[in-house]
Amino acid sequence: MLSAKSLFQEILDHDESFRLFCSIAASGESQGGWENGRISALVPPEQRDLAPKIARHGADEDKHGRIFNGLLKKRGLTPVPVPAETDYTMLLERHGIGLAHERLRGRLPLTEQDIVTYLSHSRVTEQRAADQMVMLVRYFGDHPEVGRAIRMISHDEDNHLAYCHEELLRLARAGHGRTIQRVLRECAIAESRIYRDVSLAVMAHMGRILRWPRLKSAALAAGIHGMYAYERALGWRRMVTLTMPEHRDALGGPSAPAPEFA
Repeated sequence: MLSAKSLFQEILDHDESFRLFCSIAASGESQGGWENGRISALVPPEQRDLAPKIARHGADEDKHGRIFNGLLKKRGLTPVPVPAETDYTMLLERHGIGLAHERLRGRLPLTEQDIVTYLSHSRVTEQRAADQMVMLVRYFGDHPEVGRAIRMISHDEDNHLAYCHEELLRLARAGHGRTIQRVLRECAIAESRIYRDVSLAVMAHMGRILRWPRLKSAALAAGIHGMYAYERALGWRRMVTLTMPEHRDALGGPSAPAPEFA
């Protein structure tokens, strides 16, 4: 039976598919770490209290990159180059989701509007990350090889999502509500399309590695297209709602270390 659990089990059990999966994940997390690090360094004076939280976010993302690389090392594998069509983070940037890397490489401080944009985009992408990790924890949270790693990452992603909700609600109260809702909607619709395209590309690569029959590849592609159709029609609304989280000030301290995966 074709299911998310059986699919990821198949990827996990094969060295080359596991190698590609961890390489894609590590690359995206490391890129996110760099972006947040630069944003924390360029925070405008009026939002300076956010700088340590953004830095913590970046430190978590860097840690996740090390965790995925550590999982490869434990199996005696090395990272592989990430195919451009599977690079979710770079494709988001190329389509205008998030702050432009050219801007982040500069020295000019960001504006408050930039911070609103950054947090709105993060709220959408962190929802995606948190949902993916919840699924992986459900199926593989007790796995002897990857269980501890995915539980740790899932906990961090929940904190990142809570932080985005809390800070966006604060900015909405400060008068940015309409801008936040507009940016959230635009980002959610664009992210859903990019996630579909990246998912199709990743599954195509996995299919070649694992030698899936055409019928299986076609069924997976149909499922991805079906999920996109749902998100485009209704599902995007879940990505744009804001609710005060139970866990307040989720990024108010230092990033928890993960030396066992480094």
